[in-house]
Amino acid sequence: MAAEYGSDDGVIATNDDATSCKACAVSLGYWKDPYLPYVYPSGPDRRPPEINRGFYARTHSIFLLVQKFIQVTKGECQVINLGAGFDTLFWRLKSAGDTPARFVELDFSEVTAKKTHYIQRAKPLLQAICHDDYDIKLNRNNLHAFKYKLLSADLRVLSEMEAKMEESDINYSLPTAFIAECVLVYMCPTKSSQLLNWIAKKFKSAFFINYEMVNLGDRFGEVMLSNLRSRHCDLQGAAACATLQSQEDRFVQEGWAGAEATDMMGLWERLPRADVARVMRLEMLDENELLTQLFSHYCITTAWTDTRWTDITL
Repeated sequence: MAAEYGSDDGVIATNDDATSCKACAVSLGYWKDPYLPYVYPSGPDRRPPEINRGFYARTHSIFLLVQKFIQVTKGECQVINLGAGFDTLFWRLKSAGDTPARFVELDFSEVTAKKTHYIQRAKPLLQAICHDDYDIKLNRNNLHAFKYKLLSADLRVLSEMEAKMEESDINYSLPTAFIAECVLVYMCPTKSSQLLNWIAKKFKSAFFINYEMVNLGDRFGEVMLSNLRSRHCDLQGAAACATLQSQEDRFVQEGWAGAEATDMMGLWERLPRADVARVMRLEMLDENELLTQLFSHYCITTAWTDTRWTDITL
């Protein structure tokens, strides 16, 4: 597989980097996440204010979109987090009183093995996934609780995905939201297209939230690509990140009914204004230019196979 896909080590390492960034932002009060220290015991490294605001915008936007989906479906839905890493979204949603019928996280076995270990050791994480009538089943790389499932899988291998869905008792007829944060960009276009096509065909009613780079063709984008490649992260899917239109097209071309891409500058303006004002007081920026550049080079694309989900926006 290494010959076909190249090394995955650089991609796996992005999980630690992203989690460290979240830990820094949480420690400074950008948002509350009492669960994060259990999956990232190393503690935060200091990050620039622009990075902290960027992760706030990313994390809060995705939380609000998933929360809306759960509320609109009255919890009769599923959430599948592709390349979930050490994300704590399930626990944060449960704390807010919003849990779907099933919440599945998928990632490389190297990542799920560590997360399974951390969950086993943390009473607050375990308590939240326990159920009186369901015994938690786990092995080194996988964990099956009543509503929460953590599974190792290679998203590039559809037969593996099918098998993991069966293991999770996924209901293909139930409305299902998919989350991918900087995941598709690390897959070759053929493999990511096959995955999106498979979801569109297999699930009766799907909604997708994709956080990723955009506008990679300019000088700032080229520097971003160069920095990632220097860390052995080959962005095989960078072509789909050229523009907001190309981000939308990748879904429509694979059978999705529609898609809408908005850069993070636009989403920042849509976030609850009182909370944005609070966040802006946490750290002062010397100037806004770098933040504007960062926000204009990341976006969230929502896509749907069911037009009921077109109204799930910020």
